[in-house]
Amino acid sequence: MLLPRRSERDLERDHKASQMWLLTFTDLVSLMLTFFVMLFSMSNVKLDRWDNVIDSLSQSLAPEQVKTPISSTATHNIATVFRKRAINLDYLTSVLREKIDSDELLKQTQFMRLEDRLVLALPGDLLFEAGRAVMTDRARAALFRLGGALSTVANQLGVNGHSDPSPVAGGDYASNWELSTARAAAVANQLRAAGYAEPIVAFGYSDSRYDQLPPMPQAQRQLMGRRVDIVVFPTSGGLR
Repeated sequence: MLLPRRSERDLERDHKASQMWLLTFTDLVSLMLTFFVMLFSMSNVKLDRWDNVIDSLSQSLAPEQVKTPISSTATHNIATVFRKRAINLDYLTSVLREKIDSDELLKQTQFMRLEDRLVLALPGDLLFEAGRAVMTDRARAALFRLGGALSTVANQLGVNGHSDPSPVAGGDYASNWELSTARAAAVANQLRAAGYAEPIVAFGYSDSRYDQLPPMPQAQRQLMGRRVDIVVFPTSGGLR
């Protein structure tokens, strides 16, 4: 059975009728909004409760702020950034050589410019009496002058004490290990007394590096074996 075809006017009338509920719903919402606005205008807002609500919302919606403590490593890194810059070793070599060559006691110092450091080899017999680690007054004065020159730079310093294979004869030390360490410490302390403010690490090697000396007459070899090395590094960052 075929239904009669509806006209366009009938379809338009039905469409308008189907949307009539929207007008009623809109009127209802408007009336409710007006009602609540009137209620709010006649009431007093309790500010303390309102503040509590705002604080609660702020804490729940705001991102969490994490406080990261500053570690000791970070503090050390900051201090390292502002540390005085080290002097170029080639320039420092020429300055120290001129000063040492003019000193009657230290002019026998051997300069060794290695790839990553400068070594000043001081003959131990000119600084200390046999079997002892107490410097003579003359040696103390000479090292004080040398330390004065080094006090103006920030290059890291190390002091290494050495000995020849001969056993310690008399004195206050039972072995060359103790003697070489004590002599290195004595030189380091004198450099500090002269004004060098950076850390100095002192080592005693006894005769463990005696065989590394280049060929030379035996007397000179033993003299160099009892040396004290002042090692100057190219940076102020630390020893290697």
